[in-house]
Amino acid sequence: MSKKILVVDDDDDVRRLAVMSLSRVGGHDVRAAESGAACLAALTEDLPDAIVLDVMMPGMDGPATLAEIRADANAFAIPVIFLTAGVVESDVDRLRSLPVAGVLRKPFDPLTLPTQVADLLGWQDTSA
Repeated sequence: MSKKILVVDDDDDVRRLAVMSLSRVGGHDVRAAESGAACLAALTEDLPDAIVLDVMMPGMDGPATLAEIRADANAFAIPVIFLTAGVVESDVDRLRSLPVAGVLRKPFDPLTLPTQVADLLGWQDTSA
């Protein structure tokens, strides 16, 4: 079953690759935003089933964006998966302690990203 996913990343290439992976390989309806502010604006238009959110972005970073999502009565229950280039395990553990469904690392494999997202969210894998 196709789900609506919002991909938020300030890096154009990463954002395009994640969108292509989740839509073409995963079969999902995917929208994109280039910043935390753009993510919050997109949530006023149409609520996704999940958000894949970059951790390090200029202006409003991933954790700050997550705090705003959790404070929004309409969006607080949307599952969020952090996407991080961080390699320090203590940083990843800190991210996992936040109210998120999970943390995925960059670089990601575009062929397995949909399965990783589905696994973290408890969705049946739609790419099989």
